[in-house]
Amino acid sequence: MSATHMDEATAAAIRELPPSAKLVAKVLEHNDALTQRELAERTLLPDRTVRYALSRLEEADAVTARFSVTDARKQVYSLN
Repeated sequence: MSATHMDEATAAAIRELPPSAKLVAKVLEHNDALTQRELAERTLLPDRTVRYALSRLEEADAVTARFSVTDARKQVYSLN
């Protein structure tokens, strides 16, 4: 686990998002990359809420999604 510090532009974009998106971003800030399932487990948010938070973060260009190297069916999310 390593911390990634977000830049001012990313922080400003996240500031206007719902609390669930802020929580997901904070968890991603303290972890390199996580799947949707891992985010749900670490935030204790329902899967649907994590999906919504990730979509809002993607719209704000705050996270990047890529396919997992170990399982191409899963996507891994990380902060920009």
